[in-house]
Amino acid sequence: MIKIAYSDKYHHPLPANHRFPMEKYSLIPQQLLYEGTFDEKHFFEPESMTQDVISAVHDENYIYKLNAGLLHKLEERRIGFPWSKSLIDREEHISAGTVQGALFALDNGIAFNIAGGTHHAYRDRGEGFCIYNDIAIASQYLLNRRMVKQVLVVDLDVHQGNGTAKIFEKEPRVFTFSMHGAKNYPLHKEHSDLDLALGVEITDDEYLELLRKNLTYLIDHIKPDIIFFQSGVDIMGDDRLGKLNISKSGIRKRDRMVLENAFNRNIPVIASMGGGYSRQIRNIVDAHCNTYRVAKNLWE
Repeated sequence: MIKIAYSDKYHHPLPANHRFPMEKYSLIPQQLLYEGTFDEKHFFEPESMTQDVISAVHDENYIYKLNAGLLHKLEERRIGFPWSKSLIDREEHISAGTVQGALFALDNGIAFNIAGGTHHAYRDRGEGFCIYNDIAIASQYLLNRRMVKQVLVVDLDVHQGNGTAKIFEKEPRVFTFSMHGAKNYPLHKEHSDLDLALGVEITDDEYLELLRKNLTYLIDHIKPDIIFFQSGVDIMGDDRLGKLNISKSGIRKRDRMVLENAFNRNIPVIASMGGGYSRQIRNIVDAHCNTYRVAKNLWE
């Protein structure tokens, strides 16, 4: 059975003028339930994690400042969210959802986190709406407990997974693959194990062929025990922050390519939603829901 991590804590209240679309975190499960793609038994509430799980990746002084509300104003601006204790609780639950989702995936083939994909968070700082790096935390959790030997991160958000790349730059057991917009945030790119920087003129067909060649090669040569799929939909043409022009249909084909590769090779996959900032919230929700619909057709 497909399992999906979701918590009411995911949609943290923000100032009215804030453009981060928190509402998508409640609308995605509502839509999946309404259309009958999934029912309540597919969803689970992430359990709280002990701090040692987070500190296996993140600097203890950084964790202390977050919990104590001691971030400098510059650190808050870099993250993009005003600090609050409930915001830190939200981030802990998101990371817990990816850790527990990864455990479900090892047993059942696939799992999702309605939130997550917080790939801009470094060991000692947050950036770009990311405070803790859920993909890094979950990857390290599995490696430390010898549940897997090799991890593949497939990051297809429009923004480079800079935090994830930096965290694992000297860790051969985690291969980081980021396919992102060349002229987009972050200004300073880190070095993933494989970076594919895309020009704004790329078409659906070009995008999908580039992904196909590289994904097939990576899976065949790296032989991962699990795939962490950052399935951001901010590559869509109407995205406010994306600067690419991939269609919703192209994104669905992208998701099918990733998930079919995992399914056909019996590789567990845990998918986090990542970014999506379209002007119409319904486009964000539908594009994200397509990822779940593709998985339902494969695994159930």
